[in-house]
Amino acid sequence: MFYAVSTAGLRPRYRGPKTDHFNGKQFVNPGQPKQSAGSVFEWLLHRDKGPWPEQPDAYVGSKPQTRVEGDSVVLTFVNHSTFLIQTNGLNILTDPVWSERVGPTSWLGIKRKRPPGLRFEELPPIDVVLLSHNHYDHLDLPTIKKLVKAYNPLFVTPLGVSYLPKGAGGRVSKELDWNDTLRVNDKLSLTCTQAQHFSNRGLFDRNQTLWAGYLLHTSFGTLFFCGDSAYGPHYKRLSEQAGPIKLALLPIGSYRPEWFMAPVHMSPAGAVQTMLDLKVPQAVGIHFGTFQQGDDGLYEPAADLKQALLNRNLPASRFIVPQEGRPMVFH
Repeated sequence: MFYAVSTAGLRPRYRGPKTDHFNGKQFVNPGQPKQSAGSVFEWLLHRDKGPWPEQPDAYVGSKPQTRVEGDSVVLTFVNHSTFLIQTNGLNILTDPVWSERVGPTSWLGIKRKRPPGLRFEELPPIDVVLLSHNHYDHLDLPTIKKLVKAYNPLFVTPLGVSYLPKGAGGRVSKELDWNDTLRVNDKLSLTCTQAQHFSNRGLFDRNQTLWAGYLLHTSFGTLFFCGDSAYGPHYKRLSEQAGPIKLALLPIGSYRPEWFMAPVHMSPAGAVQTMLDLKVPQAVGIHFGTFQQGDDGLYEPAADLKQALLNRNLPASRFIVPQEGRPMVFH
């Protein structure tokens, strides 16, 4: 999540037919009231940040495999919502961010609190980049430019977002609306999924582009990258529509204070409920531990997730809190 104080990132306005989540001018969360500007200022005036101690010894992993063939999935947590997904000989990145700050400029924005789990130079050749929405902590233009120069991957975006990677010289698929599908090749198909969030990169472009998650259909099975979202009833519907989901990447951070964050961010308890709604056997946490955005402290997401699992009599192994740079293998 990012509340910008800049007019940077001016863009062509998305134009398309009205739907249950596009009113002709802005995208909306169906059935959800808008957050008021007053609630933003109330939060900012009364912030009570949990501790984020310095992390000089954060784990940085070794160079990953060039390719992972076959049906296994190797998942490497880089930071925040950035994962390297390797399967079927494909290398896929989600919401890639390697910058030291995320914001309109290199000096204005939120500073990274932990280093990336992989150095950019250690990446294998990247084939596909999934972008969930346009917030700076998920769509980092300096990183996009480096990826274009190094690997020229295919960028997949929700409605209205493609102008950003296009402006960096990137190859872009057709923009996707919720429930749209995209066949990347004979090894990967994608389904764009509903999320409950918002978008902006400046003061005057609020909700002019869409936010989303993605189902990745592979020979391993179906993976789900949630993107940035609050908990909501759409996850039960997704389970009914999508069929079995084998592995889900779900957000667990930036959820305090819950009176303010709950409309746009999942709490750990909400992530556990999402896992159950999706009927997924294995979940992995995302969106935590890198940028201090909400008032939750560095260690609160993991602690609250552990408690949420205990409250539901679920084993800790069912929902993994990943460590930066350490590859996880799923069969």
